Amino acid sequence: MTDAAAAGGGALTHRRILRVALPIVLSNATVPILGAVDTGVVGQLGEAAPIAAVGVGAIVLTSVYWVFGFLRMGTTGLAAQALGRGETAEMSALLSRALLIAAAAGLLLIAGQAALFWGAFRVSPATEEVEGLARSYMQIRIWSAPAAIAVYGLTGWLIAQERTVAVLAIQLAMNGANIVLDLWFVLGLGWGVEGVAAATFLAEWGGAALALWFCRDAFRHPAWRDPARVFEGPRLRRMLAVNTDIMIRSVLLQATFTSFLLRGGAFGDVTLAANQVLLQFLYITAYALDGFAFAVEALVGRYFGAGDRARLRRAVAMCFGWGAGTVAVLALAFAAGGGGIVDLMATDPAVRAEARAYLPWMVAAPLVGVWSWMFDGVFIGATRTRDMRDMMVVSAAVYLAALLVLVPPFGNHGLWAALMISFAARGITLGARYPALERAAGT
Repeated sequence: MTDAAAAGGGALTHRRILRVALPIVLSNATVPILGAVDTGVVGQLGEAAPIAAVGVGAIVLTSVYWVFGFLRMGTTGLAAQALGRGETAEMSALLSRALLIAAAAGLLLIAGQAALFWGAFRVSPATEEVEGLARSYMQIRIWSAPAAIAVYGLTGWLIAQERTVAVLAIQLAMNGANIVLDLWFVLGLGWGVEGVAAATFLAEWGGAALALWFCRDAFRHPAWRDPARVFEGPRLRRMLAVNTDIMIRSVLLQATFTSFLLRGGAFGDVTLAANQVLLQFLYITAYALDGFAFAVEALVGRYFGAGDRARLRRAVAMCFGWGAGTVAVLALAFAAGGGGIVDLMATDPAVRAEARAYLPWMVAAPLVGVWSWMFDGVFIGATRTRDMRDMMVVSAAVYLAALLVLVPPFGNHGLWAALMISFAARGITLGARYPALERAAGT
């Protein structure tokens, strides 16, 4: 069996891995730019309340949509395996299932927006003016929820085929349109906070439309509109089980980071601010590794579906090699220039000094965390999501135990140590389950 037959993507080479990975890295690099433009545009209004309102509203909706990120991951794994098995009809039906889930989830959010907004402001109260403006922002943006969630499924389907240049094009188009409309609606037409929301609303629907165009091949096969195929019991239950497992894993992971931030608040505002600055180092690492994690998702999925254990193992080894090299460069960069990065992100001398005291953890974080991030990609590709869920439960329990043991005597150093231990626990436990994943290929 040739590489092309097994995976439909040609020979397994480093060039192929980079062809998948680099567009994702470039796509991720555009994300902070949009946030900066949103903030900068409303900042021109000369008041603090609009800036705070856009920040609060964006965080609430982004956090809610993030929960539905399981649709991207689950679709990638299932579609890559179908591709490896040569199941063209299933590829089309799978995309329809993903779009139906996105539509249902989006409509549910629209219908429940009153309760959603009420809960958000109970968790994070704001002044009356900020809450009023934030509600205006969210009441516009919530109507693009079906599109925003659909983009997860559509990009997952494209990543499964290693079409990450299309994913980059979608991200650039969405962010570019959002920026242009921001400037027009807010500075040109004077729409204020509502203008920022309207720009994002239109950009998200436009991004979904462009993603559908890139996925147009799926609609050339009649299976996409065949109810018997789309709603086929075993396959539908499998997709729901995979997505549920990933959602539970993602909620636990988010809970870990949320508890980290909240626990850091007990050490005072300066330490809390320093921790927030240092978390940006983790985000940089995650953005850099996403490309190789997505590459291993697509390749493992194809070879797992094709039952080609040898090439599956080689794909894992090659992608892990790129991941290890990436984090080694990042660790060296953080060690050499971490202080300068801190100074760019914070101007308060006390926050700068506090952040520098914990910089060694940022040098360690990429080296410790790479295995958990990369193994996530492996298990997503193989849709061994029950293992992901269960190992995340174990890692969360280890993290809580580490908090109880390390924070009282070591303070914020103990908090960072607990987070590193949770990364290590996830990497080790998933690594222990990898041989079973490999044995399952082709069965």
